[in-house]
Amino acid sequence: MADIRFKRAAIVGPGLIGGSLARAMRKANIVDAIVACDKDAEVAARAAEIGVADEAAAFADAVKTADLIVLATPVGAIGDLCDALNDHAPEGVLVVDVGSTKEAIVRSASALRSDILFVPCHPVAGTEQSGPDAGFAELFEERWCILTPLDRKDEAYQTAVVSATKLWEAVGAHVEHMDPVHHDLALAVTSHLPHLIAFTLVGAADDVESVAQAEVIKYSAGGFRDFTRIAASDPIMWRDVFLNNKEAILEVLGRFSEELAVMQRAIRWGDGAALEDAFSRGRALRRAIVDAGQETAAPNFGRDQDGH
Repeated sequence: MADIRFKRAAIVGPGLIGGSLARAMRKANIVDAIVACDKDAEVAARAAEIGVADEAAAFADAVKTADLIVLATPVGAIGDLCDALNDHAPEGVLVVDVGSTKEAIVRSASALRSDILFVPCHPVAGTEQSGPDAGFAELFEERWCILTPLDRKDEAYQTAVVSATKLWEAVGAHVEHMDPVHHDLALAVTSHLPHLIAFTLVGAADDVESVAQAEVIKYSAGGFRDFTRIAASDPIMWRDVFLNNKEAILEVLGRFSEELAVMQRAIRWGDGAALEDAFSRGRALRRAIVDAGQETAAPNFGRDQDGH
């Protein structure tokens, strides 16, 4: 049995990540009651209807008696939510978020009352789906959750960091602590840039006038098809990611542009050795990811013959 328990968890934004965490907490038996709230009341109502939450409520009512508050909204909303927490959150409450940018969230959290214990978190897990129906309890199992704690040394906050760690471990995640600036640069490489490339590639394919849309769909090879899966992600969430992590993303994008220029020259001048070297590096990195347990080595990414 997990060494952590909450009486009432408020899930602010019960979509894929928030809804999955609610399901995972139930599966781990570490919460007595869950209340959902969302700026769209129908989303919160749906979460309650399908059993992700026990009830739906407005923000103030959802958080006022909670001992855990999960902010699972797009990162652009966190600043306003921190203002609302100052008005409505109870003393001593543990607050975690699930955003994939952290420096901006740490700045927002620094304006909270000192008795609100906000531990910024990033569970590195997800799918291209969204909404309360998209979640599942196993989403975080054997995945990493990165914590970027605030620069606070008081005992209450240190206890909150331990509690946040136990929360994520209880739902199956591995936990690591990281500086928020370093986090944002690392995720710009591993997550944000790949999404930017996917959005751009799919947009470029849509703009090629000599290729009909029906052909793009009909002849989508595995590579392009997998880019479209990434590009199907929530546009509001990713808009906020790029706006809130622009310095790191622009730095990584500059490095990518340099590498792309190298590949362009190799193709133009028929430099097969340079191309083979680049492709070998990519293959080796893929094998390392599989060996680390972060992907399956099954053919076709583990899909069955129907592509599922």
